[in-house]
Order: sequence, then C-alpha cells, then structure tokens
Amino acid sequence: MREEVLGRSSSVCGTSDACVCEGHCACHIFATPNVFHVVGGGNAPLFCCLALAYPTLFSSIHLDLELTIYFPDNRLTCCFEARAPVLKTSLKPSIMGNTDSVVVQKRLARFRPEERPVVEGVFSKLQAGAAGKTLTLEMLQSSMGSLASDSMVKRVYGCMCGIDPGLAGSGKTSKPPTSGVSQEQLMVFLADTLRGTAEERAPLVMAMSHNAAGPAAAAVTCDQVAEFLQDLISAVVNILAQRGRLQGWKPEKMADGSFGVKILAEQICSELRPSDQGSCDVSYLEDWIFRNSQVSLYLEMLVSEGLNVDLSSRPPPILLPPCKETPWKELRSLLDLPTVMFLAPQLPDSYSAPWRLVFSTELHGESFTKMLSGLTKHGPTLLLIKDTKGHVFGGFASHAWEIKPQFQGDSRCFLFTVMPRLRVYTATGYNEHFMYLNHNQQTMPNGLGMGGQHDYFGLWLDCDFGRGHSRARPKCTTYGSPQLSGDEDFTLDSLEVWAVGKPPEPEEDEEVEGKKSVLDSDLEVQAMMELTGKTLHSQGLREPEED
Repeated sequence: MREEVLGRSSSVCGTSDACVCEGHCACHIFATPNVFHVVGGGNAPLFCCLALAYPTLFSSIHLDLELTIYFPDNRLTCCFEARAPVLKTSLKPSIMGNTDSVVVQKRLARFRPEERPVVEGVFSKLQAGAAGKTLTLEMLQSSMGSLASDSMVKRVYGCMCGIDPGLAGSGKTSKPPTSGVSQEQLMVFLADTLRGTAEERAPLVMAMSHNAAGPAAAAVTCDQVAEFLQDLISAVVNILAQRGRLQGWKPEKMADGSFGVKILAEQICSELRPSDQGSCDVSYLEDWIFRNSQVSLYLEMLVSEGLNVDLSSRPPPILLPPCKETPWKELRSLLDLPTVMFLAPQLPDSYSAPWRLVFSTELHGESFTKMLSGLTKHGPTLLLIKDTKGHVFGGFASHAWEIKPQFQGDSRCFLFTVMPRLRVYTATGYNEHFMYLNHNQQTMPNGLGMGGQHDYFGLWLDCDFGRGHSRARPKCTTYGSPQLSGDEDFTLDSLEVWAVGKPPEPEEDEEVEGKKSVLDSDLEVQAMMELTGKTLHSQGLREPEED
C-alpha cells in the first residue's frame, strides 16, 4: 500500500524512510485531504506506531498538527489533522503517556550511538546525587560558574526552563519559565545547541537575549542581542584560557580583552537585519544565525565545555592560530584575543602557519628601514597600526612585500579596522592596486600603500616614518573601505608586523650565495692571506662547485 503524503512517499511500515518501526508492526500510512492516518492491525505495538512513527514522519514537514486517537473495531488509528490555528501538538494522556519521551528519542537520534549515553548522562551528572526530578540554578552554576559569568549562567538556565518540548524548534513562543529544568528540557537544549539547525537555535538565542522572568518575548532589540553576545564571547575566551588552548598567546601581554569582547560582539551583531522598528523576532535571528557561523560555534563551545558534554566526534574547535617566536617579555601587543579570533578566519584557508611578530616599534624603534626587513622575505603579513587618536587599523598582504615602484599582491589582500569598530574590507575588483612598497626613488612615492592610488591610498605610511594618510572619499576604490584613521592625515603611535603565512622558499641564487664563504667574494683578501701563510681551512671542507 503506497500513498503520497505532501510530496513524500509513505508505504507499509518498515519499508519507508518516513517510519522507524523497522517492520516490527503491520502499520500502513496513507493520506486523505488534510488528514494523515497510521493504521495498524489489532496486535500492532502501540508505542512503536505512535511514539516512533509520529515524530519521525512529521519532523521535516513543519505543520501545526493535532493528534487524535481512537479504536474502531479493534484497529488502531491515528489522525494527524493539519490545522493552522493549532499551537500545540496534543496527545491523549491515557493512550500515549508523556509527550516528552517522544521528543527526547527524536533528539537523541541526532547523536551517534556511542555519544547517546554521554548526552543522557548529563542530567544525572549535573544533579550530582541530589534528589529531585529537575535541575536548579545552583546546579548549573556549579558546572558552568568557573567558565561563564553569573549573567550567562542565568541566561542558559532561563532558556532551559522556558523550553516547551512540544514546540521545540518550531519557532513558536515557548512557555513561561518554570522552577527547575526537567530532563526532557535539558535533552532538547543539548540537541538543539550541539546538533540543531538555525531554525532550532533561533528560539534559544531569543530566550537568552531576552533574559527576563515571565512569558518569552516575541522580539528582542539589537542591544539585547549584543549583551548576550558579550556574555557568550567572554565565556569562550575564559574557556580558551582555562582549558589551555591559547596556542602560545599571552592575554596579559596583549591589549584590553574586555574591550575586544565588546567590539567583537558589536561586529557580529552588526550583521543582524532588524525590522524597521529595530527589533528582531525569531525569523530575523534564524536568518542571522544561518549566515553567521560564529554564533553557533561559540554557543556549542559554551554548552559542551560548561556542561562537560564530551563528544568524541566533535573535537574542540581551534579559534586561535599558533603564536611562535614572539618576545612576550618585552612586548605589549596591539592585538587582543577576540580580535585575533576575528581576524584569523578572514585569512585565506591556506594560511595556517603560526603567527610570528617580525617588527614592532616598541621593540625595534621607529625606523622605516627596519620595518622593511620585517616586511620582506617573510611571506604573507598582517600590518597593524595605531594612530595618536587611538584608532587601530591595518591590512593583510597575501604575498611577501617587494620593494619596487609597481603595485603588487592579489585580491586576497584586505584592509581592516579594530578600533573603534571591528570590520574587514575586501577587494572590490575595481582595480588591482592591492600593495605598494617603494624606497629611495626620486620619481615615485616612497613608502607603503594599500588600495586607492598615488597620494590617495586607502592606507599609506610615508618613508619618513611617523606620518601617513587614509584618504577614502567616499570609499577606497580597491577595497571599498572608509577612512581608517582618526584623521585623514595621521601621526603614527605604534606599529606591528605579524608574519601569518609560510615564508617563501629561497631562490636558487640565494641558496648558492648562502653556501659560499665571505672570502669567495673578495679575491684580494684571499691572496693576502695566502702571502702571509694563512691557511684557508674551509676550502677543504666545502664540496666542489659543479660546472
């Protein structure tokens, strides 16, 4: 028996992907206008047909359904009527028992078999032997308190309490928060944060952003979302520090991390597209979460680490690139951890080498010549500038810099700002003026430039060092960036150059030159040493040159 159900083919139980009874009952699934039926024989297992077939069949249809159960002539029949006004799936308690067990089974199916015992064990682990059928705020604080702020823990707790398993993932308003978190609520929260879709995560973010007692809000403001993000990012930074995942970075030797948290939260929130009234309902949040992977990544990290959900199939994400060869004892970097977390993913995928500080005005002084030694022959670099107005900005060079009076680089280069706002400006395709570096020329500008044109660069550092400009009216033609500095013509406060890619291979001529002795380039010195009776010991040790 085979009928069509909303474009999906349903058949005898056990032969369709729509049913998970695996052939253990004699059910048939068919449709009449607006009504779906599951019909079984007199001996059909009740829970197999209802508890399993129901959530699996309709999990991807997203209709508001009401379930009716009756027993005509010793036959089990279930009718699922598509009724738009119905806001809750209802089951006859005398027949079905607890709806939450159905939802839990549905959610657990997202995890691998070896992961399910771990997820199921979280509830008892959080209870830590305490009596009762719910989790309290204190239990959650004992698990997450060392990693997340009190406000973040309360956001998570309030979100869990407000989950209605019958509506989970539907985008509908959840029920008012209750006192305590049931196991079913915890399972839905874990499944939707760790394995959920943007549609399922949006109501959770809504609840955590609202963060207030009483009925859940129909919409939240961008400011409320930004406050939630600040708590979330702060927790992620704490996790990196306490779990030993700093990858060589030293937060105490870097810029103010608390301000970095605020500007990263503002940057992520800037991608929200609120209504004309400035508010965001669940649909706006769903679109935002779908487009911005950081929200889901940070939320998953908080839940897995804060609640000790160790899933072998999901190793901890690497949010920071390795940092090596950096003299932290003498350095106070312009970077902070949230800024590195933001900039690192902006680099092309192939740039996974450790970051190395190759120049700093704090360490090497204010010298254009010394800066050139840090820029050239180190591969791709990240240039970071702070002006006397407090603005921090810079650019990424996809290639090793070359000193020549022509533009260089490619479309992978970009400009960025850190203070007062965290933004990245990529190539527009208008021209190819990506990088420019010149020195000791009389006819061409001497200095470093990125984007725009001569005398009107998106970013320019003069060879006299200490002066520069960012002339973009209204925007830089190469990168589409606005003015990066506080003033159009700025004065340099400090500068850093970070090598962020694999250094270029030495050219063949450089390799041959490197094998030669210093004396090989000065034959007169060789002759004088031989006249005075000095022996050239290295000649007997070096391999003979090939013809």
